[in-house]
Amino acid sequence: MVFKVGAHVSTSGGAKKAIQRQEDVGGNCGQIFAGSPRTWKVAEYTDEEGEAFKEAADEKGQGPYVIHSTYLVNLATPKDDLLEKSKKCIQKELYAAEKLGVEYVVFHPGAHTGSGRENGIETIVSAVDDLDIPSSVTLLFENTAGKGTTLGRSFGELREMVEGTSQDNVGVCIDTCHAHAAGYELREEQGFNDMIQEIKEDLGLENVKVLHLNDSKDEKGSEKDNHEHIGEGNIGDKGFSNVINCEAFRDLPMILETPTSDGKSYKENIEKIKELRG
Repeated sequence: MVFKVGAHVSTSGGAKKAIQRQEDVGGNCGQIFAGSPRTWKVAEYTDEEGEAFKEAADEKGQGPYVIHSTYLVNLATPKDDLLEKSKKCIQKELYAAEKLGVEYVVFHPGAHTGSGRENGIETIVSAVDDLDIPSSVTLLFENTAGKGTTLGRSFGELREMVEGTSQDNVGVCIDTCHAHAAGYELREEQGFNDMIQEIKEDLGLENVKVLHLNDSKDEKGSEKDNHEHIGEGNIGDKGFSNVINCEAFRDLPMILETPTSDGKSYKENIEKIKELRG
């Protein structure tokens, strides 16, 4: 299998531009937004734009791609208006993925904001059941850092979401920073093996489709979602070596969301991951 590693890149100037940006940082798979991550606006791509994206990706040998949903989405909310907005937004993102030939849409499940864990998960499952997921697209629940009333911190909660829905094409994206923040051990061999065993037993490895590779500025169990460059945070080289060389994860697409505002680019982080690959 070809080692699949890439980064979250911009679609500024058109979706097709993301492919060259990925090439420039040395990636061969990747992630994009289908709009601004802090608004409800989702791009509606034409057939021509979709074909241009697919052709450019094929030409560069890139894929799979992921669309990351807007940060405003909350499918666990007890507020009807926010729930409807969230469902409409994800639906548009699913259609955008279908148009572009993007295989996955990933979203943060959301926070129950006081309605309770069980009610929150039921709301998520019901909302996902209401979606029209194109046959060419898989919708992914992303694990969370666990702060406040957010759901999806544990692999057991993610399993409840995956198994609860009547949809067939759903799965999970595991973010390393979120797992670390939620208290999972990625650095020490025994702790890491315990996490993999929990994934096997509580979630099912077959449900894990994509990895987000991010180091963490904070300590394990902090519940803080602050990304750091690969090897420069509290997960460190050992933690990422464990993750990317683990038999359970080796063939999954791995996507970086490391910082880009401090003068260091995705290019250095992708090179670091390639160095750590056994």
